[in-house]
Amino acid sequence: MMEWKWLWFIRMAVMLLVFEGCRWCTIDACLEHERIALLHLKPFFNSRDELKSWVEVKGSDCCKWERVECNTTTRRLIQLSLNYTQWEFNVEYWYLNASMFLPFEELRSLYLSDNAIAGCIENEGFGKLSSTLSNLEILDLSYNYLNDSILLSLSELSSLRYLDLSYNRFERSSHPRGFQWLSRLTKLETLHLSGNSLKNSIFLQMRNLSSLKTLSLGDNQLGGKLLHIQEELDLSGNLFRNNTISFPQGLSSLKSLTLYNNHLQGSLDTKVMKLYKSFVDGGRKLELTHLEELYLDYNQFNTSVFASLNKLSNLKSLSIWDNGLKGSIDMKDLEAFINLRELDMNYNELKDLVIHQDSNVSSSLEEIYLDYSTLNTNILQSIGVFASLKILSLSNCGLIGPLPNQGWCDLRNLEVLDVSRNALEGMLPHCFSNLTSLRELDISRNHFQIPLSFAPFANLSNLKALLINENKMFQLEVISLSKCITSQQLSLKLCTFLYYQYDLRYVDLSHNNLSGTVPTWLLENNTKLEDLILKGNSFTGPLSLSSALISNVSTIDISENKLQGQIPTGICSTFPHLRQLFLSKNAFEGNIPLCLSGMKDLSFLDLSDNHLYGKVPEELITKGLLIILRLSNNNLSGNVVPVILSANGVQHLYLDGNNFSGEMTNVDVSTFEFPNSLSEIDLSNNTLHGKLPRWIGNASFLGRLDLSNNGFEGSIPMEFCKLNRLEFLDLSQNNLSGSIPSCFNPPYIQHVHLHGNRLRGPLSLAFYNSSSIVTLDLGGNNLTGSIPKWIYTLSSLSFFLLKDNHFHGKVPIELCKLHSLSIIDLSQNMFSGPIPSCLGNLSLPMQRKKILEPGFYGPPIEEDETTRSTKLNLGMYSYYPNSYFEEVIEFTTKSGFYSYKGYILSYMNGIDLSCNNLTGHIPPELGNLSEIHSLNLSHNKLTGVIPSSLSKLHQIESLDLSYNNLSGEIPNQLVELNSLEVFSVAFNNLSGSIPEPKAQFGTFIENSYQGNPFLCGVILHKSCSKTDSPSTISIVSEDKGEDGLIDTYDFCVSFLVSYVVVLLTIFVVLYINPYWRRAWFSLVGKCITTCRYSNVGNFLTYHIFKRCV
Repeated sequence: MMEWKWLWFIRMAVMLLVFEGCRWCTIDACLEHERIALLHLKPFFNSRDELKSWVEVKGSDCCKWERVECNTTTRRLIQLSLNYTQWEFNVEYWYLNASMFLPFEELRSLYLSDNAIAGCIENEGFGKLSSTLSNLEILDLSYNYLNDSILLSLSELSSLRYLDLSYNRFERSSHPRGFQWLSRLTKLETLHLSGNSLKNSIFLQMRNLSSLKTLSLGDNQLGGKLLHIQEELDLSGNLFRNNTISFPQGLSSLKSLTLYNNHLQGSLDTKVMKLYKSFVDGGRKLELTHLEELYLDYNQFNTSVFASLNKLSNLKSLSIWDNGLKGSIDMKDLEAFINLRELDMNYNELKDLVIHQDSNVSSSLEEIYLDYSTLNTNILQSIGVFASLKILSLSNCGLIGPLPNQGWCDLRNLEVLDVSRNALEGMLPHCFSNLTSLRELDISRNHFQIPLSFAPFANLSNLKALLINENKMFQLEVISLSKCITSQQLSLKLCTFLYYQYDLRYVDLSHNNLSGTVPTWLLENNTKLEDLILKGNSFTGPLSLSSALISNVSTIDISENKLQGQIPTGICSTFPHLRQLFLSKNAFEGNIPLCLSGMKDLSFLDLSDNHLYGKVPEELITKGLLIILRLSNNNLSGNVVPVILSANGVQHLYLDGNNFSGEMTNVDVSTFEFPNSLSEIDLSNNTLHGKLPRWIGNASFLGRLDLSNNGFEGSIPMEFCKLNRLEFLDLSQNNLSGSIPSCFNPPYIQHVHLHGNRLRGPLSLAFYNSSSIVTLDLGGNNLTGSIPKWIYTLSSLSFFLLKDNHFHGKVPIELCKLHSLSIIDLSQNMFSGPIPSCLGNLSLPMQRKKILEPGFYGPPIEEDETTRSTKLNLGMYSYYPNSYFEEVIEFTTKSGFYSYKGYILSYMNGIDLSCNNLTGHIPPELGNLSEIHSLNLSHNKLTGVIPSSLSKLHQIESLDLSYNNLSGEIPNQLVELNSLEVFSVAFNNLSGSIPEPKAQFGTFIENSYQGNPFLCGVILHKSCSKTDSPSTISIVSEDKGEDGLIDTYDFCVSFLVSYVVVLLTIFVVLYINPYWRRAWFSLVGKCITTCRYSNVGNFLTYHIFKRCV
């Protein structure tokens, strides 16, 4: 048995060692010594601060640093990219200490290009890395200042497969035969030596590089015999000529040959150059039978070059850019290239491409490039024979006329088509939809007529890129592209096709986050334009307008942009018939232009939410024909009274959110006649003070008045009772005092906001029988008394807010008769008594129709019939508001104070009876309020249990029953409230287990239940498990026993036993000792006599006392 235990112990120890080893092998961070080595390198390669992530913080994972790559298993560094760190002009060269790379033992790739390295420090060259960095395969030292002195140390890196020394300074070498050392690199497959001005002697020095597959010698001064290369040879940018180039027999396996930008010309004549089968070296024929890629760009060949190459049967790619090829090319000359995939003849002077139906090359060719030729459009009819074609590029080829209906439409494998920069015109043919494989299409800079439906592109399901700019395209009269950009981070330019529209009447490009300056060219190009809507974009800079007269424009909306500077005064002369001007929510500053007062047709002017200052020109109101003037939220100042009293014809006047100050009472009513046109006045959020102006009572047509958030004081004038057309009154957040006039009962009143004042007294009869009233907000005053019983006469009442007053008495059951109620706020008063159970009968309906929101008005009268019909059909006239008044209700819910307005307000409902003296039980009937969102009964004196019927409040989001005297358990059914976000029963007398922490109840924390010492649950860190109770009692009993306390049963048994033992002891002692027996009986006799007389004395005393009483 002991042997098995020892075996088990040894096995566990081995497993722990294995796990520890695996953990070490999969360490997350890089090795510390490699991290330190990188930090030592940082000063030499950080001139442009490109190594910010290389931080000197111990434990920092260098594998996550920029330009560093590690092995995912060992976390050893395998690639280091320190290229392009000192690429500025005129940088000083320096010498590298290659020993600094020794710690990176598993390094495979090292990139050091473009660093102005001139060599290595003496005895610290790359040779020192040969024994340690045995895995180094790729080394890039291009674009530095190296010479032959570096080659000896490089030759010791025997593991190298790729070496790039291009664009250094080997032409200045002090070791003319230095490249011979590279022959030691027996594994080297790729060598780049371009841009070093090397001479022909380089071939002799490298003749022993037997493993070399790719050699790049471009941009040198070569011109003679070549060396053996297996696969790729780049001789571009040298001095080769037809009669100087000579190939050895060893080039027969060459796959890629690049000869562009030499001095080759004419054709590759076998007598001169002997390149293909007839290339001769010492009389021996050379066959380039494996050649697949041939690049002859930037030479001076002519069309006969194709015939001289007809033995290169394996050729797959032929590029002959910019050679001056002229005339026509017969595809029969290319029939020998049976494997040809790519043919690139860009930038030549070709006139035609003769294509034959039975061409051998037609079955294999996949890419044709003929850009910048001068071709006939007929080429598109015959090119269909290339059934395998995937890319066709005919940009700037002089193609004219319409596209043919056959030929090119048969290219069903075509993926990329470029016919840009031609003179093609007309509609795209129906056969265009056959190109189902098309991914990229460029037909830009032609004269195509692109239909608005984009029907020709409907079948191109694979299309990813479409360029159609600068075509003639369609001519529109109405265009609406509102809200086409979904990402707010995306900032775009205007569609270029709009540059070619000249018959537009209506343009709506709103809410697209378009950037740049305002496209005023739309107005200049389209002389018939009437409406320009550019709202909600990101146009910047000042608003610059043309000085030319643009007489048809009636509406300009450039609101909600980022325009700055002053409003240009030229706007008045440029648009003499402007009717509506919207420049709100920009950053305009300065004064309001006086010229706006001279615009006789201007009826709607919105300059709100800018930085305008100064006074409001009286001429703007007295001389113009404005109907709606909105100057809200600027820095305007001065006396506002003359503006109001001069507003003849103005119906809607919004001056809120400015710096208007002073009193409004200093007016002689007998000297003026109040403008009967005014139906809305908004002076809220200014610094007006003094008493409310009595002369407002003369505004007999006034329907909406907002004087909130000022400094008005005193009582509400009795003259306000004469405003018989008043629908909306907001005097909130002032210093008004006194009582609400009992005469104030306008027949059409709907919304009354008086909160945040110092009004006092009872409600009296101020709003009696106001069946139209929807909102009654009297919170935050000093009102007293009780809610009058006539409250039920307010049959349309939806929002009833009496918060923070001194009301008392019971909550009247008459509230239950108001079936339109959505929000009731009676909090912070002194209401007492029970909660009316009939509140559970309220339906708390949506109030969409009763919510005060901005309204809209329809089209202007004078308009082109066709344009008007188009606009009406597209529903483009529900745009401009005719009122900016909006209902705002403030309500406490979810432990916060929120403002609700518009569409959201119509969905909000709730009851707040908190902070009163309400008593009794919570009515179970409240569970019938199935649509309620918020219920707050906290800080009262409610008793009893929490009704389980509250679990039927399926829409409730906030339920607060805290700070009461509730008892019993929390109903577990409440977990069914899936919309509940805030829940509190804190500081009551609740007991038992809290609801299961699932659904929404899994989100509530201990604060929701605090102050209830008899509640238990996991959240409260108190166990409710019944199986634990006995052990708990046992522990308590044991603890008490240790303190000298015992239970009742033990006490009785102990007492009885002790009593018997004492009696037996006394009996035995008295029986044995006579003296003690006599003394005991004597003591008993005295006690009996004393007790008898004592009882008789007590009886007599009691009897005498009773007789005296």
